[in-house]
Amino acid sequence: GGLILFAIFSLVMDVFKIGYYSSFYSCLSAIKIIYPIVQAIFVVVQTYFLWVSAKDCIHVHLNVTRCGLMLTLTTNLAVWMSAVTDESVHKAHSKLKKNTTEELFRWLLRGNLAVLGMRSSSVEVCNCNSQICQIFKNGYFWLYPFNIEYSLFASAMVYVMWKNVGRFIDHHSHHIQRLKFRLFRRTFFVGIMLGLIILVSGLGVLILYEVQVNSNSESSKKSQALTMYYVFNIVCLSLMSLVCIGGSVIYRFDKRDMDRHKNPTRTLDVALLMGAALGQYAISYYSIVAIVASTPRDAISALNLTYALLMIAQHTFQNIFIIEGLHRQPP
Repeated sequence: GGLILFAIFSLVMDVFKIGYYSSFYSCLSAIKIIYPIVQAIFVVVQTYFLWVSAKDCIHVHLNVTRCGLMLTLTTNLAVWMSAVTDESVHKAHSKLKKNTTEELFRWLLRGNLAVLGMRSSSVEVCNCNSQICQIFKNGYFWLYPFNIEYSLFASAMVYVMWKNVGRFIDHHSHHIQRLKFRLFRRTFFVGIMLGLIILVSGLGVLILYEVQVNSNSESSKKSQALTMYYVFNIVCLSLMSLVCIGGSVIYRFDKRDMDRHKNPTRTLDVALLMGAALGQYAISYYSIVAIVASTPRDAISALNLTYALLMIAQHTFQNIFIIEGLHRQPP
């Protein structure tokens, strides 16, 4: 369900990109216009494949299947890197255009047109002045996060399928417990409701933050938006850290034995988990160094410092909780 939701928004983004690039067909390379069309086809085919085959454990042509799934996984990661790069270039050019004169911006733009796929002789022609062009342009950049999440979502599902290739399930060793959703009788219902509340609140805070910070409003309103953003994230990270610590404490009273046997799949899971956390650790570390070295120090800097420290703590406690769970024997 989540994959289809992100896939729909990704298809809408591709439609906006096709409309935007079609406005510049005279000064764009053909590959720039064909790319969103091919990407839309890839999203449709992959979503259908995962919807139909996500629960399959393949036992024929194992090497070919593993090769195909790994190729699909790397393709999703390449699409993710392309989307992140494209969004970063757009934001850099937007900031540059605000802080430089028009002539200087055009001069700098000519040196970076290779990234955009435009020819330098067509800078004057490739102006997005029409209303429909502006709608396409703003629309597909606002939809980039959904495409990024779709690529990561699909990568995770393909990775699980790759792990299940050739796997045999013993139906007699462990009884599969069916979850029954009974109002106020199961603690997981409370967790789902709290998660949905946090998700909706986070989207609202993010939208307000983006609108206030990127608008031409007063500096006081921007400061209030930053304060709201950091306070919300600090509260969420504190709750997540406490929950992960609580889960690790509960593990201490669990009667199940730890699985210490060599398991290549679990080892790979742990390595990927720790590798993915290194990026956030680096961002938080550099943020702490920048805040400590900067002057003057105000309330926003204090909130930012607290946020960076809590981010490191939350990822640490969360990784410990997940790794301990991976080493637990089934009930």
